[in-house]
Amino acid sequence: MRITSDLYVSQLLRRLFSDGGFAAVERRGAEAAGAIFVVVRGRGGAVQLYGPAVQSMSGEREEGRRFMREAAGDDAALSARFEREARFDPDFWVVEIETDAPERYIEIAEG
Repeated sequence: MRITSDLYVSQLLRRLFSDGGFAAVERRGAEAAGAIFVVVRGRGGAVQLYGPAVQSMSGEREEGRRFMREAAGDDAALSARFEREARFDPDFWVVEIETDAPERYIEIAEG
């Protein structure tokens, strides 16, 4: 059984904060099963976007959450991406983290 989106985000933030990092919830979605998008800002200002991995990429691990990298562009492109997502699914989360090693905090799907 998969943990709720709310609990997953809380754990993600706690792990970042305990490592001395920064994270913020930019958009709060459905507590139980809202999709989670993670915006990663590196120290040099580079932006990466990770969204939920498609089921075929998530393999047999249904209890975990896996993410796949998406095109990020700049802040305006991210805003446009999230506006489109809101029309499709208004219950999604956006969490922004600052790290140069997102793989330490989120499981990234291969492919």
